[in-house]
Amino acid sequence: MTELTNSTREIVAKLWNLCHVLRDDGVTYQDYVTELTYLLFLKMMEETGRDNLIPEGYRWYDLTKLEGEHQLTHYRRMLLDLGDPENRLVASLQVKAIFVDAQSSLRKPANLKALTNAIDRLDWFSAREEGLGNLYEGLLEKNAAEKKSGAGQYFTPRPLIDSIVRLMKPQPGETIQDPAAGTGGFLVAADRYIKDKTDDLYKLTETQQHFQRTQAYVGLELVPDTHKLCLMNLMLHGIESGVECGDTLSPDGQNLFTADLIMTNPPFGTKKGGGRPSRPDFSITADTSNKQLAFLEHIIRALRPGARAAVVVPDNVLFEDNVGRKLRTQLMDWCNLRAILRLPAGIFYAQGVKTNVLFFSRSTSEREKTVEVWFYDMRANMPTFGRTRSLTPEDFVDFENCYRTVFEQGTPNDLLGKEDRFRCFDRQSISARNDNLDISWLRDENSNFEDQLTEPDEIANAIAQHLRDALDEISALTEEVEPLNA
Repeated sequence: MTELTNSTREIVAKLWNLCHVLRDDGVTYQDYVTELTYLLFLKMMEETGRDNLIPEGYRWYDLTKLEGEHQLTHYRRMLLDLGDPENRLVASLQVKAIFVDAQSSLRKPANLKALTNAIDRLDWFSAREEGLGNLYEGLLEKNAAEKKSGAGQYFTPRPLIDSIVRLMKPQPGETIQDPAAGTGGFLVAADRYIKDKTDDLYKLTETQQHFQRTQAYVGLELVPDTHKLCLMNLMLHGIESGVECGDTLSPDGQNLFTADLIMTNPPFGTKKGGGRPSRPDFSITADTSNKQLAFLEHIIRALRPGARAAVVVPDNVLFEDNVGRKLRTQLMDWCNLRAILRLPAGIFYAQGVKTNVLFFSRSTSEREKTVEVWFYDMRANMPTFGRTRSLTPEDFVDFENCYRTVFEQGTPNDLLGKEDRFRCFDRQSISARNDNLDISWLRDENSNFEDQLTEPDEIANAIAQHLRDALDEISALTEEVEPLNA
């Protein structure tokens, strides 16, 4: 994410302060950004001169000129009509998708008027100059950082996303996929990287520009409200291509186009009720409720020959036996697993899990398998990350330099002095470990994650997640045992 300027941060802070108005009307933190998205979308369409996407009578001006109960009633009707799939007045499919099933939690006309007035008073000139997409991403980041919103578990830190994008180097003309799109962070960052390299696409032909805007980015997002936030984020960054609302572990995912590049942070844990993937093309993970393993099989299958991927996974993907081991073997047989970045604890603070990034490419022939894997330990003896110590771009500089030295410059000997954090293990030694990739060699003085948490709510979140994981496992086991007793 582009670093926010002071003026943009000030606008984000003012937008977030509007949550107090919404809270007075019974709107929770979880619903706050979704509720505000509807109003911001109408205002931003006006500010960007794209009011033509909204039918007359439903635009920002039409709403703000009204007063009292008439304004609130009209606003509720607007939400219904704009999201009506049968409404021929709305030509834009993206607009319909943003407003589908939309309804307002506002009950007091005075609060709606307070919101529209406050939004109108913002410094929209500065916001336009610096990019409305950056403003909206800032709001999403603020929501993720707010401990009461609970959104942190769904939000991938932007410094991590940007580091992955810099190493993956997305190119014009490539199909880029995120099968767990969230609010669209990876796709937006890839688009920004390509635009920076092509003078905002002006170095490309008209056909190439059209592809970048309308076909380059694809993905799925399961949660409807998050999907709406994603669509608005993409739209404000000039991306018209499609992230659909759907389940990657169902035939929806099988219908995604194969990709040249996949960057994603799939959901962790097990499917509710011990549910299994419903993908007929899955083999190894067809009978597991472990979502991260199933997503990894999707990614392996969705890559074209020679295509590459960077995937955030929790530690258990590296060491889990049975299905986990079979999937790791498939990964190293079908792909070239280049590197594993062991991320520090506390990044996804709401879940309290330890994570890694897998960097790999799909093989172009059966003989092209993983020969060796490089590991970078960014976890042992690192600062405690969380709300009091956020990730920064500087935290990834050494890893990026090491990665480029091996995979771009081809001079691993230059790393001899850095073997404390960056080491190579050949396939033979990994096979001797039963393809267990949970490899560490540094003594970690801060090995107990719970000991690193300093905020009471961080500790509570970590404990709560352990309990949720245990209940999910019990539920999954129950689903397996019941048919046997039938």
